[in-house]
Amino acid sequence: MFFEGFTRSEIKTSGARIVAVHGGKGPPLLLMHGNPFSHLSWHKFAPRLAEKFTVVATDLRGYGDSEKPPGGADHSGYSFRAMAQDQIEVMAALGYRRFYAAGHDRGGRVLHRMCLDHPQAVARAAILDIMPQHHLFNNVTKAWGTFSWHWFFMIQPYDFPERLMSADPDFFIEKKLAKTKQGLSFFDSAAIAEYKRYMHNPATVHAMCEDYRATFGIDLDMDTKDYEAGRRVECPALVLWGRTGGVGRHHKPEDVWPLYARTIARMHAVASGHYLSEEAPEETAVELKAFFKEARS
Repeated sequence: MFFEGFTRSEIKTSGARIVAVHGGKGPPLLLMHGNPFSHLSWHKFAPRLAEKFTVVATDLRGYGDSEKPPGGADHSGYSFRAMAQDQIEVMAALGYRRFYAAGHDRGGRVLHRMCLDHPQAVARAAILDIMPQHHLFNNVTKAWGTFSWHWFFMIQPYDFPERLMSADPDFFIEKKLAKTKQGLSFFDSAAIAEYKRYMHNPATVHAMCEDYRATFGIDLDMDTKDYEAGRRVECPALVLWGRTGGVGRHHKPEDVWPLYARTIARMHAVASGHYLSEEAPEETAVELKAFFKEARS
C-alpha cells in the first residue's frame, strides 16, 4: 500500500540495523522522520519526489522497525551524532557519498548534526519544523514548556516515563498527535495503525525516551561546543515550519535559524501544524522539489 515500487532493505551499520526503502531516479535524496513515526510519515509524496530523485526513506535507530541498541549510561547510543552516523552509512551502502537530505522533527535534528559532523556528505539540507535545541535549552519559555510537555516528561529516569507510556500506548500516541483542532483527521488510518504498532513495543518506547534523554545531555554538550567554536551549517538550507504548530506560534524561526546556518536559501511557514508531510503534503512537496531542483538547474 505504501511506497509502491520502492525496495525495502535492512542495512547493518556500525551501530544498528536500519530499515530503509528506496526508489526512483535522479540525485539521491534522504528523508528522515520525526517522533513517534517511521519512514511512513513521507508516504503521501515520496513517490512524487521519486519521479525526479532517488528517494531513500529510513527508520531512525530505535524507531519503526529499525534496531533498538542500548543507549548506554550517558544515552549516547541515541545521540543525534549516532543517528547521523547510521544514515551516512546507509547512504554509503546504497552507493551515495554525497546527497540531498530532508528531516522533520527528530529527523531534522539528526540532519542538523549531520551537517556539522559530515559537511562533505550533505549537498543541501531541508529542515522541517524545528528550532535548534541549543537555542531552546538556552531560552526556555512557558509557552514551549507547556506545548512541548513530552520533552520534559520523556527525559525522566528509567523507567518512569516508559511505564506510563506503555500503560496505554494508543491513548498516549493519540494525545500527542492530536494537538490542533484537526485532531487526527489528516493522518492516514493505516499509517496511524502502524505508528500504534510501534508504540506497543516496549523497546521502541524506551528508545524514544533515550533519544530525548540524550538531547538534554550529550547532544546539548556537543551543540554548545560547536556553537561556541563558530561551527554552523554551511550547505544551502531550506527551513520550513507549520504556521499553526508550536514553532509557528511560539517561536521566531526566521530570527533564530540564521544564527545556526550560514546559507539559508529560503525560510517559509507552511499552512499546517507540526506534521507538515501529513497535513500539508502538497505544499511541502512543492517546497522540497523546488529547493532540491535548484541545485540541478
